[in-house]
Amino acid sequence: MTEETGWTEERLKMLKALWDEGLSISQIGQRLNVTRNAVAGKAHRLSLPKRQSPISSTAAPVRAKVKKTEEIADELPLRLALRKISWSRSKCVWPTGDPKTTDFSFCSKPIDPGKPYCFEHCVLAYTNTRESN
Repeated sequence: MTEETGWTEERLKMLKALWDEGLSISQIGQRLNVTRNAVAGKAHRLSLPKRQSPISSTAAPVRAKVKKTEEIADELPLRLALRKISWSRSKCVWPTGDPKTTDFSFCSKPIDPGKPYCFEHCVLAYTNTRESN
């Protein structure tokens, strides 16, 4: 495909018209005798409205309704859902639930000073073998 030299006003008007008609970037490139990359770059620089990818156009339409955080966590793969877990250095990080499921979390009670856990979990975590005799 040979490239015409420069974007004239006439070619820019044609690009915008073809874009508004909904032609694909490749189709516009063929009509203007330029590469699809030239069309994509010019469309971007002209701030033409973005389009849905032709690959995903066969997929189900995107739902615009807002979902609850729990519903989103259930739909996410486990590794991404677990990223949503909130924790803080000032809160107990004793794990609760199964880390292989989305109901995993941390205790989150206030910590014992200098420890990563609350008092209750410090008792469980820090045992002295001499005390048990």
